[in-house]
Parts: sequence; C-alpha cells; structure tokens
Amino acid sequence: MNSESAPPPASTEAFLWKGHTSQWVHFWYYFFCLLLAGAAIGGIPFTFGMSAIGLVVPLVMWLIRWWITKCTSYEITTQRLKITTGILNRKLDELELFRVKDYAMDQPLFLRMVGLGNLNLVTSDISTPTLAIRAIPKVEEVREMLRNAIQTERDRKRVREMDVDSHDGGVGIA
Repeated sequence: MNSESAPPPASTEAFLWKGHTSQWVHFWYYFFCLLLAGAAIGGIPFTFGMSAIGLVVPLVMWLIRWWITKCTSYEITTQRLKITTGILNRKLDELELFRVKDYAMDQPLFLRMVGLGNLNLVTSDISTPTLAIRAIPKVEEVREMLRNAIQTERDRKRVREMDVDSHDGGVGIA
C-alpha cells in the first residue's frame, strides 16, 4: 500500500482557549447610558419625580448590550474555532483552522491601555470569510497559540495555500 495516498491519522481534538469579547469595547455606549441616567436623575426636581421613570431606558440599554456581549463566546481547539452567539436562540458557527488564510493582531491605544487587543482572521470559509475577535486579554499569546494550531492542522490535513494572481490579465499560479 502506498503511504503517500493514505489519509492522515485522525487526532483527537483538544481544547486550547476560550474567551469573550471584553465589555470595554462598549465604553462609549455605557458612558452614554450613564449620561442618560444622570439627565433623568437631574430632571427629578423639575418634573416632580416623573423623570425617574426615564432611568429605566438607560438601564435596559446597558443590560441588553452587556448580555449580548456576554453570550458571545469563542473557543479554539486544535482543529476548530467555535463561535457561539445568541441570548434566547443559540447559534454555533465552526471554522476549521486549516481554512484560516491570514490573521492580524491590532491593539488600539484604548484597548492597549486596559491590556486587550483584537484578532482579525481572513479565511477561505464561505459562511465566515472574515472574523474579528474583539477586545480579548493576552491577545499576543492567543495569536501565537492560534498560529501554531493553524500550522499543525494544515500539516495534519496536508493542506497548502495557493495564491492566484492576475497582474497581466492572465492567470498565474504561485
């Protein structure tokens, strides 16, 4: 039997990382909610207490945004990236790691000040061509762990990326 045509050995999938987007990404939204609440409290003497009812709006806005963010989680295994979303109805989207074409890390000043960063992935997956994992702690470690897992999975599946360019109007394969 030819060993070149044999399928790669099946490996067990292992958990590598799980996390959520930090609530810090909503800083200005929460700040706006606090301003609305402050305005409602400030209006109490002028509205004979009726503006206190207005405290419900920023409180509900705050809770909904917090809950939506908390109910979105990311899990990286040795073979897949799993994205779970939804409050009442749950949705699981899985991205095979060998499909990740490129990844980039960025740390805007505000996120860097609180020890967070973003990971942006470009994939060959039809349902998820790009993916942003926003405001996660220890982003450098997660990026490096993801890089190693992607390369290991590509080697295991014997998958290679092929770039197709057309600089002169023709199709060239690099």
